[in-house]
Amino acid sequence: MSRTTDAGDAPRGPSRRILLRTGFTAVVAAGTAAVLIPLHDHPQDTAPAPAQGPGHAAAGAAGAEEFAEMYRGREIRGGVSVLVPAAGPGGGAHHAEPVAEIRIDGRPLHVMRRADGTYLSDVTHYESFPTLRETARAAVDELGTARLALPASHHR
Repeated sequence: MSRTTDAGDAPRGPSRRILLRTGFTAVVAAGTAAVLIPLHDHPQDTAPAPAQGPGHAAAGAAGAEEFAEMYRGREIRGGVSVLVPAAGPGGGAHHAEPVAEIRIDGRPLHVMRRADGTYLSDVTHYESFPTLRETARAAVDELGTARLALPASHHR
């Protein structure tokens, strides 16, 4: 640090600006070290397991939820299947996405999985349910005596 001099050439201490800059730099360096040290001490080979939402099957369960039942005079079936895409020209591994499916009286009900693990459907779009069975039952309750529309064809 350089010392400043006044008109009388008497040496003074460091300027206020230099002291503030040095103090700020020290605080930033200490804060960064305090944040990064726990990350450095954490073992690299252990990663936390992702949290499972309420719609996930238990760890000991043989597979995902599947059901088929009569509910209020309607046949409801549902389950989760995993679609594994065929290997492309590169032959690399592909990520398999689970697909939830519900059928009411043989007609498909579009179901979506939310980030928290619950499900919602086209019929009960503003409510979510922890299981596919509850989602299907709520859709039957909402439909009453009406039937689901047949899926639209993709032909023009």
